[in-house]
Amino acid sequence: MSVIEKLRNDEEYYNGVGKQYLSNSDISSLLKNPKTFGFKSESNKNFLFGSYFHQLILEPEKAEGVPYIDVKSRNSKAYKEYLQDKEIDIALLEDEKTQAEELVDSIKGNIDFFDMIYEEGNQFEVPEIGEICGTMWKGKADIVGKDYLYDLKTTSDIDRFIWSVRDYNYDSQAYIYQELFRKPLAFLVIDKQTKMMGMYTMSEKSLERGREKVERAVEVYNRFFSEEATESIDQFYYNEEI
Repeated sequence: MSVIEKLRNDEEYYNGVGKQYLSNSDISSLLKNPKTFGFKSESNKNFLFGSYFHQLILEPEKAEGVPYIDVKSRNSKAYKEYLQDKEIDIALLEDEKTQAEELVDSIKGNIDFFDMIYEEGNQFEVPEIGEICGTMWKGKADIVGKDYLYDLKTTSDIDRFIWSVRDYNYDSQAYIYQELFRKPLAFLVIDKQTKMMGMYTMSEKSLERGREKVERAVEVYNRFFSEEATESIDQFYYNEEI
């Protein structure tokens, strides 16, 4: 089985063979706190919500197994007993599950968004690997279309999404994916509160900012974590002019 075929499996992608590759999720730790590089992120409600949202659109068979409970708070006794009974770390609340389903209904109800997502020939959850800046990277595209890659996002304020691109490293994601798949990446975004939607393509300025982030991240990786690392991560500190 090829590496690409293995990476189609989420367990292999995140915890198996995929661990030998850098990914956009490493950008934040390498640039902001390299001492956390390689540490597995704890499960959280935002990740679970986003995962369920994606599955409803792209892999509905997986969405059927999402754990959820009809309580109002994660501090409730019923919620804690549910986690213990299911032997899991986190579950969706019923209101969150309903919210995700309503967002998906809104997206599917928009003709343009529906056509972009479900156009004949589109492929979902497609992994790819490749060399960028002398280092091997991985990515898994939500949707590979004829001319574009599409990435699904939810936001708490769509008016500020252009700033989220910088804050959450969507600019480096767009650069990495364009390098791996040789197609431009567009973000299909929906506001979790208002259900307002937007399609955002990347300017050359944003892609250049993403490229610079990748280059700086690779410098940190090579310095502290690669097989040719020259320093211990214990020696890392910020050294900037302000």
